[in-house]
Amino acid sequence: MVDRARVVVIGGGITGCSVALHLVKAGLTDVLVLEKGELTSGSTSHAVGLVTMFNPSPTMMRFRRYSIELYRELGAFEAVGSMRLASSREQFAELQRGVSRAKGIGLDVDLISAEEARERMPMASPESLYGAVYVPGDGFLDPHTATHAVARAAVAQGATIRTGVRVTGIELSPNRAISRVLTDVGPIEAEVVVNAAGIWAPRIAEMVGAFVPSTPIDHQHVALKPVPGAELPRDMPCFRDPDNLVYGKAEHGGVLFGGYEPDPAARWVDGVPWEHSARSLPPDYARFERLMRGAIRRFPFMEGAEVVKLVCHPDAMTPDANPLLGPVPGIRGFWMAAGLSLNGFGGAGGIGRSIAEWMIEGDTELDMTPYRAWRFGRNHRDPAYAAECAREAYKYYYLLRYPFDQDEWGRPRRVSALHSRLQDLGCVFGVKNGWERSDYFEPGKPWRMAGADQRKFGWSKPPWFERVDAEHATFRERVGIIDMSSFGKIEVSGPGALPLLEHVADNRIDRPVGRVVYTQFLNRRGGIVADVTVTRLAKDRFRVVTGAGYVDGDLGWLRSNVREGDEPVDLRDVTEDLSVIGLWGPRARDVLESPSPS
Repeated sequence: MVDRARVVVIGGGITGCSVALHLVKAGLTDVLVLEKGELTSGSTSHAVGLVTMFNPSPTMMRFRRYSIELYRELGAFEAVGSMRLASSREQFAELQRGVSRAKGIGLDVDLISAEEARERMPMASPESLYGAVYVPGDGFLDPHTATHAVARAAVAQGATIRTGVRVTGIELSPNRAISRVLTDVGPIEAEVVVNAAGIWAPRIAEMVGAFVPSTPIDHQHVALKPVPGAELPRDMPCFRDPDNLVYGKAEHGGVLFGGYEPDPAARWVDGVPWEHSARSLPPDYARFERLMRGAIRRFPFMEGAEVVKLVCHPDAMTPDANPLLGPVPGIRGFWMAAGLSLNGFGGAGGIGRSIAEWMIEGDTELDMTPYRAWRFGRNHRDPAYAAECAREAYKYYYLLRYPFDQDEWGRPRRVSALHSRLQDLGCVFGVKNGWERSDYFEPGKPWRMAGADQRKFGWSKPPWFERVDAEHATFRERVGIIDMSSFGKIEVSGPGALPLLEHVADNRIDRPVGRVVYTQFLNRRGGIVADVTVTRLAKDRFRVVTGAGYVDGDLGWLRSNVREGDEPVDLRDVTEDLSVIGLWGPRARDVLESPSPS
């Protein structure tokens, strides 16, 4: 057994193997992959294997485009194309926007009519079919073949892979840097650990005192036997029908399909057992019934198809359905490549390349902001709350979501000191980072929490538009009060406080006590990471104020910029310690003069 490696990658799924491959391709050849079972014995083993470049995120589309290039280069990909079908006018409008984004980064995609879609997929019903996005370069792969191809390529270029080795602990040095990885066959000295442990990633993170808000969500897919007279050709494009909640492909003349039901089940919220492996879990036929009905609506021949097997397996899902990538602030040498949120094979190639680039160059060409490992804070340390958020993210993986919709599950989580008063005034509460915040008011009506309200009016003007307009006019012309307690507040104190803030900010922070400075935090390339104000409270004490949804990311950015050898600095999220009331408008001074003449 190897007793030393510069980089230890924990997890032998497609992501861990891709990270190893790209590290050795970049010249860092002292890389060891540890897998407690066999390669692909986690979520990788149950993947259907569909890969599409199409995605709402430009970064994820680039990840996926590169992943397909990698799999094709390794001879592990079949490019049969794919179609994302619109079974509603609203979905077609959403696809139009998506095509615009995809073309903007150079993807080969086309928006096609319902008739053109049926020419490529004659077995699809014309009922409620409004068109589709066609991506000719998409296709599918065999999960085992692709993972082993990536693993062989990594080993050929210098990586080492050991299976049947379980990590039992991780030791840190006194300055909280990676020191040793403990396994059931002996310790391994290491400088860097990449947590690519899939659904076990939270348990690995606990070994170094970190947390991973990633919840296993049951995901099911079924294999159907061919129907005589309706056999599907192997080169039929893969399909995705978000309105009917299903995806799939031709398989031996029949169909292999799965989907995203709106009532998903979370599993092992407090940690996945180490002994769990590639075995399928007991399926839930009742929960799959809605997906079966959706598939039959689009492909009526499926109603007469015989089921071969319904497979159920847990997939790691984060509260926002985005992967957790990059270094973990405060633990030198500990990296994340986990919480893939159903982006495993699609994202793995690009993720591996970006992790290697980030580790070696200190930054990435692509925008990793939505995927930074430190974007969640103490609010998501509660596994039950993180699980509710993950379940809702899964619910909307295919279900159309509108811009003004609000999360509904896990509420209320955080409320301000003024919450009951806002309730009395007929507040309609939205939510941001767990905070209940006023969206608008309906005087004379009971208060309520906003949810999927926009389904009632689609993409048209919201019915509360005039109410918000009136509130805006009041602030511009007279005066109004805003509960701003949810705004993020970070206290930075200690001898290293000023040097740290001067290092990350583009404005000068060394101002007199009591002065407020508006500034941005920048990355090493001069790009804007955060937009904040900094108030100097004392010589070595500052308060950073940021948006409610950005406080965890900004706090993580500050922590990641504390360098070895810097003077001591204490960083604390004090958002919940302080209530904030904003008084705005041309008559604000008049209001203040009444209770406080001076």
